[in-house]
Formats: sequence, C-alpha cells, structure tokens
Amino acid sequence: MADVNSIRSAAGSHASAIDAGLRAHMNKVYGTMSVGMLITFAAAWAISGLSVTTDPSAAVAQLSQDKYLTQLGYALYASPLKWVVMFAPLAFVFGFSAMINKMSAATAQVVFYAFAAVMGISISSIFLVFTGYSIAQIFLITSIAFAGLSLWGYTTKKDISAWGSFLIMGVIGLVVASIVNIFLASSALMFAISALGVLIFAGLTAYDTQRIKTEYLAHAHHGDTEWLGKAAIMGALNLYLNFINMFMMLLSLFGNRE
Repeated sequence: MADVNSIRSAAGSHASAIDAGLRAHMNKVYGTMSVGMLITFAAAWAISGLSVTTDPSAAVAQLSQDKYLTQLGYALYASPLKWVVMFAPLAFVFGFSAMINKMSAATAQVVFYAFAAVMGISISSIFLVFTGYSIAQIFLITSIAFAGLSLWGYTTKKDISAWGSFLIMGVIGLVVASIVNIFLASSALMFAISALGVLIFAGLTAYDTQRIKTEYLAHAHHGDTEWLGKAAIMGALNLYLNFINMFMMLLSLFGNRE
C-alpha cells in the first residue's frame, strides 16, 4: 500500500511540475509578445512624428492643409522606398522562420524584437491616416477580443488542430488578394479582405494558443530548455502577428480617418 501511495505521490508531483512549467512557458510567450507590441507601437509613433511637420519651409510635400511630409516621411510613404517598407516585415518573417533553428534562444529573442521595430516602421502611417482616439479605441477592442479568443483556445477541451490548414489557406488568400488590390485600389475588395481577415486571424489566435500549449506538453518531458525557449519565441511571433493583423483590419473597417 505504501508503494502505491508513493507512486501516486510521484505522479502527482510530476503533473504539478508540468503544470507549473506550462504556466511559465505561456507567461514567457505572452510577455515576449507584449514587449514586441510595445516596441512596434513606440517605433510607429516615433517614425510618424519624424515624418510630419507643420513648417512648410522644412517640408518636401504637402500631406493636408496644415501638415507636411518631411524628407523622411516622403521617403517612407511617397518614394519607391515605400514598397521596401511595406514588404519588409513579410520578408523578415520568412527569413526568421527559416533561420531560427540555427539561432540560440537569446538570439531569436533579439531578432524578434528587431522584427517588431521593423513592423512599427511599416505600419507607422496609421498615425497619419487615423485619429489617435480611433487608434486607441480599436487597440482596446482588439486586446479584449484577443484575450478572450486566446483564453478559449487555452482552456477548451475541443481539439481545433484541424482548423490549421484551412486558416493558413485563408491567410495565403488574403496576402494574394491584398497584393492584387494594391493595383486595383478597390474599396469593396479592401472591405472584404478586412472583414474576412478579422475572422481568419481570430480563428488563428485560438488555434495558435492551443498549439503552443500542446507542443509544450508534448516536449516538456524531454527537458530541452533550448528548444522550449525558441518555441516560446515562435509562439510569441505567431500570436503577435495575429494581434497586429486583427488590429489593422479592424482599424481599416471601423477607424476614423483624419
């Protein structure tokens, strides 16, 4: 009987250790993502501030009746460099995903933060297009929706792994449609892309949260701290991208423009 109790005690201790490790892993994922978000919006705000002036003598081009683009603003938003700025985050993500296995966890974290800064530069024009109140309002809405979806993905007993292939196909479709719409400039197509995008990235938020959890539980027994560290960075990247895309599409749908 003592042996049975010892076995039960050991099993309970092991399960408790796994649970504690999972909580620490998820905290690292959300913490890394949150720092990335802070870097992104700080970079976006700083770059937008350097891109606009009210002094016509220091301007390169006029943005509105009382706002003008500086040399930096013109380069980012009006010159051919805008294409580099627009697609840099996409290239960064593909490169990061391909090279992460060759990086240490510490290097991967630094690269993620560098990517977050690049994303901030890429989306900095939102501060020129939309009102500050509107940006803050949509950010709050996105945060609440993201938290609810991620919590559901973490706690649900339903296996939603089958969603993955359909959602990834949806993302590919969004990317292709967005590129096409750069040349078509169709407001109807933009509305459809944004509306579908919100649904797709909402689904990905729940799906990725559950996947991060199940991957940790599958590998925790091996004790590979380096792998788990990089898994936390990739999990943060996936959730970060879901949040940013959901935010941008909600802003496109409901944001008040300057």
